[in-house]
Amino acid sequence: MASTRATCLLFRQVRPRTPNPAHLRRPTSRRTFSFTSHSPSGGSGGAEAGSGDGVGSTFTVLRGLIDEMDKLAPRFEVAPREITILKEPEEFYRNLKTKILSAKKRVFIATLYIGRTEHQLIETIKTALRNTPTLKVSILTDALRGTREAPDVCSASLLVPLVKEFGEDRVELRMFHTPNLAGIKKAVIPKRLNEGWGLQHMKLYGFDDEVILSGANLSKDYFTNRQDRYHLFSAKAITDYYASIHDAICNLSFKLQPNDKLDSRFELVWPASNPAPSPLDDSSAFRSAASAVISPLLKPTSRPGSPPAKNKAIVYPIGQFTPLMAPGENNSTEHRGVLNVLRTLSRDDLKDSTWTFTAGYFNIHRELKELLLTSRSATGTVITAAPEANGFYGSPGISGYLPPGYLVLARRFLEDVGRARGGRGVQLLEWRRGVVGQPGGWTYHAKGIWITLPGCETPGVTVVGSSNYTRRSHKLDLEMNAVVVTEDRKLQEELAGEVRHLRTYAEPLQLEDFEKEERKVPWETKVLLWLVGWGL
Repeated sequence: MASTRATCLLFRQVRPRTPNPAHLRRPTSRRTFSFTSHSPSGGSGGAEAGSGDGVGSTFTVLRGLIDEMDKLAPRFEVAPREITILKEPEEFYRNLKTKILSAKKRVFIATLYIGRTEHQLIETIKTALRNTPTLKVSILTDALRGTREAPDVCSASLLVPLVKEFGEDRVELRMFHTPNLAGIKKAVIPKRLNEGWGLQHMKLYGFDDEVILSGANLSKDYFTNRQDRYHLFSAKAITDYYASIHDAICNLSFKLQPNDKLDSRFELVWPASNPAPSPLDDSSAFRSAASAVISPLLKPTSRPGSPPAKNKAIVYPIGQFTPLMAPGENNSTEHRGVLNVLRTLSRDDLKDSTWTFTAGYFNIHRELKELLLTSRSATGTVITAAPEANGFYGSPGISGYLPPGYLVLARRFLEDVGRARGGRGVQLLEWRRGVVGQPGGWTYHAKGIWITLPGCETPGVTVVGSSNYTRRSHKLDLEMNAVVVTEDRKLQEELAGEVRHLRTYAEPLQLEDFEKEERKVPWETKVLLWLVGWGL
């Protein structure tokens, strides 16, 4: 990911307040925006439900959370066996290629970008299209990130041959452009910096009736040595829902098409049939029209208080689409959904619960951090990337100051733990697997939340998806996630295994560690943090 994106992730909230312990194209016949939440009854759902000893079921204990989520977002009920948790990048890549090749009807991909050297992935898509005449493919990327290197090789130039070979009837290529960057501002801001105004950041990988939710993009490091999360949902109703989100954003995006007359060999056009004007022509009218398209998809579908079917997991899709919303009419659900999850931890009857929070970019949104630090939970754990697991470790120029900048934020977090909780009950772990750029070195990009209820040994709640839970995620980018609630023992054990896997390479970080020479932060980083902090 570009250094400027990480710069924004770091600097959008570099002076957090101390927590208070007291507190485009119109739909065609093959594209529809409607969906039906799926609440089937019957079926064993796999493993035995319930994991507590002498305590209420997960759904009973979390009745309040479920009611609040039912008021906020669509609700789907699936058999726990229909959720598969992948752990390694190679496993993610293998599943991605296998499921593309086996798809019969549709493949839809929403990602920030596709790496410039991912010829094998493109060949996999071509093979699937050649082998299956009924298959249609839709790919959504970000216009700024996906064309940055043009006229040299970039995501756009890598993808456009798909249209040339298979035609627009079978391959749709779309690129979302933020309405936050237009006019003179777009003309004068360099390409290396323009990503700071917002991106298409959703990570949705769909194949027929299955979809993978992840934080991973599609490039070599995400397939080999960049740790992320990957949840595979093998359920048609949920897949249809995420496909409807994908399609809606496609219809609010530029179409990527071949143009051999240009040095880049491609062009971005705004179809007249899109349900909104171009964000580069009229950003206000674009937001109004975009809000009318996306808001209905985010509305709840269940009556609060309705109990889940026996032996089912509940899945609530939550998304953040602030750039698409008119001022004062933000119907996004991700931030509010995560707040609902974390507010649950303030209940007295959950004082023996535990939680884990992780984000590759350690700049937690202020409201989320306050809820974590003031929770009643007995134990909380934060996992973040060590400087040596940050993709910009050792980079030349301004990007080289990013890893120590996150150290500053980590130290402030531990200081906040001391003020809010007397230094007790919350630990910070640093993830490091070798040194990035050296043989065997990995980077860390995972993000998510897990909650284990009192009397249980394994998590019954998780949040998974693309969000980094920062101010940027809330204000600037398009994000898509899911809140999963389950009392199925086998699925809970898989969630626990996911946490254990992430903790394998994580070590505790204490305040005294910042006195060590290797933890010293360059004065240039401190000055930069100070300057940008006052500028926000």
